[in-house]
Amino acid sequence: MSWPYLARIAPPTIRFQRRWMSVRPKEGGDSGIQKREKVTIQTLQTLRESKVPISMLTAYDYSTALSCSSNPAIDITLVGDSLAQVCLGYKSTTQLTLDEMIHHAKAVARGTTHPLLVADMPFGSYHGSMNDTVNNAVRMVRESQIEAVKLEGGEEIADLVHRLTSVGIPVMAHVGLLPQRHVAFSGYKVQGRNVASAKRTVKASKLLEQAGAFSMVVEAIPKELGRYITENVLVWDDAMGTWLGHKAKFVRRFANLQTAREVGVQSYANAVKDGSFPDPQRESYTIDQTEWTRFLEEMDKE
Repeated sequence: MSWPYLARIAPPTIRFQRRWMSVRPKEGGDSGIQKREKVTIQTLQTLRESKVPISMLTAYDYSTALSCSSNPAIDITLVGDSLAQVCLGYKSTTQLTLDEMIHHAKAVARGTTHPLLVADMPFGSYHGSMNDTVNNAVRMVRESQIEAVKLEGGEEIADLVHRLTSVGIPVMAHVGLLPQRHVAFSGYKVQGRNVASAKRTVKASKLLEQAGAFSMVVEAIPKELGRYITENVLVWDDAMGTWLGHKAKFVRRFANLQTAREVGVQSYANAVKDGSFPDPQRESYTIDQTEWTRFLEEMDKE
């Protein structure tokens, strides 16, 4: 299958008077949410074939899921394992547990309407036996009501991707910079800036496609290689300005959530759909042109 180019209710006193409720449902139910048919994998294929950019944001809780669902231009909501740092205060994604991911994914699912809902499999949840990986993925789908899982890695996880897709669990692949392996990479560094690294990324992409991945995230790679493989996707707290950590170059601040979250979602969606994001000069990595020419020459020989 080819993949498309690409996320407290605490009334002080319980009384039967609405004025005592600190939080209550909006008048008219879901009237504030714009309607769109449910996004499926076939929807994404249709968008790709029509050369319509696919937009994706991450969400870590019910309220941000509602914001993603409030805009019909958002195609995918991702429950990213970056919630480890953004929501839980961990130093890296490797500290996130499967139970914690399921807890947050369940909240996101309750606020998700039309976007396809994908969640990261946490570090360690797919690094054991094949059976353990399948059982963990099944648990995420069953308990969280997500519609696909995302795995980081290349050739070494191709068999896992094939196995999961064969039992009916769609898989989004993730190549390039792999945050779960930041220690092995000696930090969060751009990948694919020389011929050998670029070829490894392309090879991994092809193998994962052949294994059945329906889509692919390529993170922190040169814009030339990005065009050769796929497009970057963006995490919610980078885009909306709530994360105080390092801002990667491919991130643009679309809004501050303290003012208007929905304005940021709309700005992001518009920029993706009209092709103005990412900007080739300000928000993209590049590769030495000599290396890129050598890469193309070697790929032509294969």
